[in-house]
Amino acid sequence: MADHRISVRIPEHLGERLRQKSQMKGAAESEIVREALESYLVKQAGEHSAYEAGVAAGVIGCAKRSGMPKDLSTNSKHFKGFGKSE
Repeated sequence: MADHRISVRIPEHLGERLRQKSQMKGAAESEIVREALESYLVKQAGEHSAYEAGVAAGVIGCAKRSGMPKDLSTNSKHFKGFGKSE
């Protein structure tokens, strides 16, 4: 698989920090950037959707009344008149 090449402009202070890190690790600046990007993308993949956050917070499914279906979207009678203006 061929490498994907990009060009990125960064502020001078960030470039200096990158150069210092590169020298300390004895690695190319491009390797440091690849590691940082990989780390960032892995962290982003760990984010949750709004639904997952709602489930974790306990607000999804918290209205449990007797006689109510678990999921209103599965029962067509709850859609009677939905989307119609009076």
